[in-house]
Amino acid sequence: MKVILLQDVKGTGKKDQIVEVSDGYARNFLLPRKLAREATAEALNAVESARKAEKHREAVRLAEAEETARALKGKVIKLTARGGEGGKLYGAITNEQIAQALKAQHGVEVDKRRIELEEPVKTAGQVLCTVRLTAGVSARMLVNVTVESK
Repeated sequence: MKVILLQDVKGTGKKDQIVEVSDGYARNFLLPRKLAREATAEALNAVESARKAEKHREAVRLAEAEETARALKGKVIKLTARGGEGGKLYGAITNEQIAQALKAQHGVEVDKRRIELEEPVKTAGQVLCTVRLTAGVSARMLVNVTVESK
């Protein structure tokens, strides 16, 4: 019997996969537990349209990420922080502060978890940071940190 898996089933297949299983396994295990549904023409069409919709959504996400990467490329973010002599900051510049400054200065909203710093920013100066938008799409930008005068 052909069934469409509704969830990952160990030893059988992954979600939305169409598999051939024995009638007893389908009727006594998969179908009663709502792990699969029978592969009718209507169900197959629904799965195919869902796959196409997901591909389209992924293409749109990728296009948006590439557009955002082009907008971010080469941008400079200016931050000020309290610090002492020699440009040493009292704290560190966080990813959240960079994300907020990016939104305020350039109008681009990025999740703080997508911002990667090579090392913590604890001194004044310029630091490169990478914004990973999606798998394979990233943008590098400069963060300029100055010490706040008292």
